Amino acid sequence: MLIFDLRTIGNRLLTIRRRMGMTQAEVAEAAELSDRTYADIERGVANMRIETALRICRVLHITPDEILTESADTAAARQAELWDRLSACNPKDRETALQLLTVYLQSLEKG
Repeated sequence: MLIFDLRTIGNRLLTIRRRMGMTQAEVAEAAELSDRTYADIERGVANMRIETALRICRVLHITPDEILTESADTAAARQAELWDRLSACNPKDRETALQLLTVYLQSLEKG
């Protein structure tokens, strides 16, 4: 499943960069980006072109899939976690959450 949330992508880059023992400046330089641009991407406040994503992935020795997709297992785990959290809510809060989700899903059907 493709990830569209810039913060999620940025957090993945942060985790991978730290695991590699690199600084933001080192990744930026090797990917031919300004320090500010890479920092903004990692914070999830700036989008990046495909070419930029590929350069960053090359520097971090990863494939684009590692930052741009999540497996069905991951999505299922997130769904289960949300269901558990919803189940732990008091009845009033649970009803409010379900109403919000219903409205959101209806908006998707109309769009």
